Amino acid sequence: MTLFFPDLNVWLALSDSGHEHSRDAWNWMNSLRGDARLLFSRYTQIGLLRLLVTRSVMGRATLTLGKAWNVYDRWLEDSRVEFYPEPREVDGVFRRVTSPFGSQKASKAVGDGWLLANAIAIRASLVTFDLALYEHARKQGQTAVIPG
Repeated sequence: MTLFFPDLNVWLALSDSGHEHSRDAWNWMNSLRGDARLLFSRYTQIGLLRLLVTRSVMGRATLTLGKAWNVYDRWLEDSRVEFYPEPREVDGVFRRVTSPFGSQKASKAVGDGWLLANAIAIRASLVTFDLALYEHARKQGQTAVIPG
């Protein structure tokens, strides 16, 4: 089985047909082999819900929280998608992947580091449209994918 850990920007692009990267995200997902699994974590679950209900992100397509839960629930009905609990060793990996930013005021490194740490700990390929996160993952020796 091949595991993929999508970043929030990928989950949002897959969930919102009006997103600028929606077509690339779907083309990538539809090109995966049958044994591929896309994994949600608690962080990406909460993040997707938060983005779907945020007007500054979704504009006129902003959802109610109930409808956002429906989007998430539909993902879990897809046999290619699973919720994966936080791995026990993720804290140590999180510290390691954020250490290059230790002397910086780097708030983006916190969320990105958590995503990357989860992907590493569960041995999944990180999937993101974020080029900086992609490059950081590669420097950490992690397999990373940019859809499209």
